[in-house]
Amino acid sequence: MSITQNLNQVKITIPSHVTLVAVSKTKPLDALQEAYDAGQRIFGENKIQEMTQKWEILPKDIEWHMIGNLQRNKVKYMAEYVSLIHGVENFKLLQEINKQAIKHNRIIKCLLQIKIAQEDTKAGMTTDEAKEILQSEELLNLKNIKVVGLMGMASFTKNQEQVNTEFNYLNTSFNELKEIKTNNCGLETISMGMSSDYELAINCGSTMVRVGSSIFGARNYNI
Repeated sequence: MSITQNLNQVKITIPSHVTLVAVSKTKPLDALQEAYDAGQRIFGENKIQEMTQKWEILPKDIEWHMIGNLQRNKVKYMAEYVSLIHGVENFKLLQEINKQAIKHNRIIKCLLQIKIAQEDTKAGMTTDEAKEILQSEELLNLKNIKVVGLMGMASFTKNQEQVNTEFNYLNTSFNELKEIKTNNCGLETISMGMSSDYELAINCGSTMVRVGSSIFGARNYNI
């Protein structure tokens, strides 16, 4: 099937209250343009240089989401345009995002990444660490960021019970932390679920799913 057909097929399975992020990393411009022409406006990338090149060329009403591991020294390259940063793992990264957002007179939305998987390779903070950040006086000083939700990545496993448990853990964390409301913190989004498990994630409370291969086909990691 074409990208347009794949996209429409995925959208059928996603409720209206759930946001679809089309994960377009490693995909060429014409693939993104086809998805755009089919109505998709939110794209997720994990490499800032690649995302910036696409941002410069593709229509300006696209929302760009940074979904990969983010180094502090790279934030400046996307601060002008990025709509949402998914994987904020610590307070120092929030400080850097705020610093770069000030330069462009923007408020950049962020998700705190909670470690829900049992795999050591998966990043993220604990729920207690997130709570400490959200309740801190230091966070109030960051006027150019807003924490709008949580993000998590489940274990890479065929054990659906384990994945279900991990997704439910993130949902529980979200329900606990959403009670914390400040000028730059108001949790509305749970970003969890990818091509292999997004329907399960939605059943566990996800409001944002990151779907790549089910739309664009398998990625070529050799480019």
